[in-house]
Amino acid sequence: MSTGSGADSAPAPNSHDDTVSDDATATAPGSAPALAAGPAATPRQGTFSSLRIRNYRLFATGQMVSNTGTWMQRIAQDWLVLSLTGSSAAVGITTALQFLPMLLFGLYGGVIADRFAKRTLLFLTQSAMGLTGLALAVLTLSGQVQVWHVYLVAFALGMVTVVDNPCRQAFVSEMVGQDELRNAVSLNSANFQSARLVGPAVAGVLITAFGSGWAFLFNGLSFIAPIAGLLMMRTSELHEVVRVPRSKGQLREGLRYVSGRPDLIWPIVLVGFIGTFGFNFPIWLTAFAHHVYHQGAGTYSLFNGLMAAGSLIGALLAARRARSRLRLLVGAALVFGALEIAAALAPSFWVFAALLAPIGMVGLTINVTANSSIQMATDPLMRGRVMSLFMMVFVGGTPLGAPVVGWVTDTFGARTGFVAGGAISMGAAVVIGLILARVGGLRLRVDLRRGHRHIAVVPRDCGTAASTASAEKDLAPAA
Repeated sequence: MSTGSGADSAPAPNSHDDTVSDDATATAPGSAPALAAGPAATPRQGTFSSLRIRNYRLFATGQMVSNTGTWMQRIAQDWLVLSLTGSSAAVGITTALQFLPMLLFGLYGGVIADRFAKRTLLFLTQSAMGLTGLALAVLTLSGQVQVWHVYLVAFALGMVTVVDNPCRQAFVSEMVGQDELRNAVSLNSANFQSARLVGPAVAGVLITAFGSGWAFLFNGLSFIAPIAGLLMMRTSELHEVVRVPRSKGQLREGLRYVSGRPDLIWPIVLVGFIGTFGFNFPIWLTAFAHHVYHQGAGTYSLFNGLMAAGSLIGALLAARRARSRLRLLVGAALVFGALEIAAALAPSFWVFAALLAPIGMVGLTINVTANSSIQMATDPLMRGRVMSLFMMVFVGGTPLGAPVVGWVTDTFGARTGFVAGGAISMGAAVVIGLILARVGGLRLRVDLRRGHRHIAVVPRDCGTAASTASAEKDLAPAA
């Protein structure tokens, strides 16, 4: 583990025996990254290998319960706002307010995460998030709720998330260590998506039968589980991380660190575009359910459940993946945008519904690939600040994109709004893929001869047989 100041120290290796000869994580500041991330020969992990660690099992169990409540609240909150206002733009405003604090203060949350004990911070943030759910439950069940109440609670939840998100991201490495980090990141996503299967279904039943207030109440109470898990952890089994002492310029230090690493900055930019314009599903799915197919909350829950099923499959596949390639990230972003456009133009209800599962699977692949490759490439002393920047652009871009996408959806229709999000995602993938290829000294090779790989990404200078063989080995597409 590095004990340097952070900006000047080398990134931590992927594990105690890793070599990083062909890895984007081995890129020195200012040098060109390869479109791959991961050691040259990493043994395939078991899908659930990180669950052997007791502290992580407690964490994952608590998160499963609270994530289920979170998804119930998301469905209930979106449908409540649509019921109160009849406006997709209002749903977009609610989403924007929830993520606006991440855009404004996200980097400061990373500084806090690097500076203080993450387990203690998580105890405070999880308690506060539970209180926001209970507050919204009281307002709704008492019949006093108004749309501005929902806006206020969404903004308060966003303020807590500023600290909670980088803490949770960085705390994973303290529980499992570097060797299991990729697997644990993927299982976190699988955990979240599993809850996304259950939460919307339960929320749909509760909303239809009793109203949104009961979903908010369950969410508030669900945070008892992660709080109990944090209290039951054995602190002696946590991996020691040197906390960054308080000093001036730590925020600028984090930004300088990222700006000097092409293997960090360009994936962050890509997920920023996709998070801002391509992940506005509360707006699109409520609009398709309500305005295109003239259905109720049950159909909205069905749409979310189908996306969650695809996302869960994507997360489990990612948990078995030995490496997190940047090339996979770019390719997944291209496919993601194309699938969104196809869904927007779907001729029938069931074609639209069927496309939601692959959209969820590819979207999850983008998230996990970017998250794990960035974490593995980052010095532990800088991880909180780097992950806060990642979350700021991925989640914090929503306040910029959601109102715009909501306005487009209201003005031109749900199909046009969905097409726009997919087109922007595809465009960003193309541009950033070309940038990464140029910086990494790569080119696309097309060979139509029989018995040869027809399309491959290879170094620009690959005239010799040795360099060609090396390129095919190091840059082969992920399975």
